[in-house]
Amino acid sequence: MLFSSTEFLFWFLPLVLILYFLVSRWTAAKNLVLLCASLLFYAWGEPRFVYVMLASIVCNYIFGLLIGGAKMRAKARAKAPRAAKLALGAGVVCNLGLLFVFKYLTFALENLGSVLSLPFAVPQIALPIGISFFTFQSMSYLIDVYRDAAEVQKNPFDLALYVALFPQLIAGPIVRYETVAKQISHRRETWAGIHTGLCRFLVGLFKKVLISNQMGLVADKAFSLNGAGTLSAGMAWLGALSYALQIYYDFSGYSDMAIGLGRVFGFTFEENFDYPYISSSVTEFWRRWHISLGTWFRDYVYIPLGGSRVKTKARLVFNLAVVWISTGVWHGAAWNFLFWGVWFFVLLTVEKLCFSHQLKAAGTLPFYKKLPGWLYAMTAVLLGWVLFRAENLPLAWSYLGAMFGAGDVTGDTTALLFLSQKAVFFVAAILFSAPIVPCLKRKLDALRSSSGGALVPMVCDILYPPVMLGLFLVCVSYLLKSDYNPFIYFNF
Repeated sequence: MLFSSTEFLFWFLPLVLILYFLVSRWTAAKNLVLLCASLLFYAWGEPRFVYVMLASIVCNYIFGLLIGGAKMRAKARAKAPRAAKLALGAGVVCNLGLLFVFKYLTFALENLGSVLSLPFAVPQIALPIGISFFTFQSMSYLIDVYRDAAEVQKNPFDLALYVALFPQLIAGPIVRYETVAKQISHRRETWAGIHTGLCRFLVGLFKKVLISNQMGLVADKAFSLNGAGTLSAGMAWLGALSYALQIYYDFSGYSDMAIGLGRVFGFTFEENFDYPYISSSVTEFWRRWHISLGTWFRDYVYIPLGGSRVKTKARLVFNLAVVWISTGVWHGAAWNFLFWGVWFFVLLTVEKLCFSHQLKAAGTLPFYKKLPGWLYAMTAVLLGWVLFRAENLPLAWSYLGAMFGAGDVTGDTTALLFLSQKAVFFVAAILFSAPIVPCLKRKLDALRSSSGGALVPMVCDILYPPVMLGLFLVCVSYLLKSDYNPFIYFNF
């Protein structure tokens, strides 16, 4: 079930809200409503995969108890928690093993058979939706318990709620256990939080339906032309730009909806995007893009390996390679995702080794001095998105070749046609990818506080509800008249 579907908007969500707030005085009852709703939400498309998630929850519940018990016994005896470390290792192996079987086993066997020229049968295993997200959340729980960052969860239903909570289950943000452990058992819903959350949800819906979907139509056309061998340079660049905007508004829109729904139910989730397309370096881009995944790899992989505080540059390069190859592979079992991770590993390594001082000073520079860095970073990101979007490596190489004049050179009439048809959407997508709205809000707040309630802020407050309602109705009209409504990160 998609957030941007009429089933979710007019049936599932209203019913869950009614049931939830009917029992809002009792935390256990609220959690039970959310858990049942989350399992129904996950089982909506493929009911059999809910058993995979439940098996993961049961295993991690048991490993959590083993880790917590072993650490308590070790503290009582003033010994090193070797048993806890062993239980943690077994839990991580179990989680990664589950992920490998469902996401990578087919890919590994296909390539192994090709290399060894062995004609064995390769099983076609369907990928459970969101398995990468809930697996990483489960490992976050085990590691946080081992590090004493969070207490072991003895209530299996509360742990199940953490893993399966439907606002962020399918495509994140990746919620770390230590950030929501207390909220599961102690949280309060307020009218202000409900209002803020619903508005944030509508903003995400607007991003997804009115911008991402429109950009996706252009991107799909460009990549289909590449497959047919008729892609021109102009259309190739327009398609790459369209996909960059599509995936940003798709994923940040989903994150906005997830964060907003979490706020309605009393949860506070971490932000997942911070206007990444204003970055003047690849390093800055990855501090602003998919923040929850970046911080997960930083805290659970990069820093335990030694991070940047290592004695040799070779070790730093090794640490970066592990993180970025893992990041690429995390996104999918295909060679183009591996090369996508290697691409950013190379760029980030060069920036850290050769331009670290310039990167630190870049934050204080005016925009016109950042412009060369911005052009470099956005070009690098666009090229990376081609690797990410292409169905396979040969198509990725042919698309990149078309961007630099190796494709069809008969003209760019298709690109001009799409630019004229989607001009409003392109303008909106580019404008809202910059922090224009937060800047306007700060100015209005400053005006309100300095003048004791000026006319302009009052007018904005009055117009805000009908504008949000209007955006919602426009989104619904687009959903009703079009069946094009993909969610890119559902694939991961």
